[in-house]
Amino acid sequence: MADEAAARRTGEGCRPSGVGLHPAGERGSVTAEFAAALPAVLVCLALCVGAIQAGAQQARLLDHAAAAARLIGRGDVAPAPPEGASRRVGSDDGLLCVTVTAPSRAGGLGAVGLTVAARSCVLDDTEEG
Repeated sequence: MADEAAARRTGEGCRPSGVGLHPAGERGSVTAEFAAALPAVLVCLALCVGAIQAGAQQARLLDHAAAAARLIGRGDVAPAPPEGASRRVGSDDGLLCVTVTAPSRAGGLGAVGLTVAARSCVLDDTEEG
C-alpha cells in the first residue's frame, strides 16, 4: 500500500503524455466529428439569418401598406412602394385594401420565386353615400 502511494507521488509507472490514451483507430475522431457537424451548424445559422431578414422585409412592406392605405383612403397621394416592390389597391365591403409584394431578399430566395407580401385595409373615406 505504501509502495503504491510512493509511486503516485514520484510519478513512477505513469505513461508519457499522449501515449496509449487512444486506441490507434480513434486518433482524429474529434476533428472528423467537428468537420461533419460544421456544415449543419452553418446551414442552421444561415436559415436563422434569412428568417430575420425576411421578417424585417415583411415589417417594411407592412409599414408601407398601412401608410399607403391611410393616405389613399382619405384621398391623398401615397408615396411609391419600396424599390422592387409592387402595390395593388382594391376595395372590399367599404374597406380600401393595399397589398404590397416584393421578391424576398433573404439569401437570394427571390431568385427562386419566394415573395414577401403585406396587406392593410382602412375605411374608404373617398366613397360617396
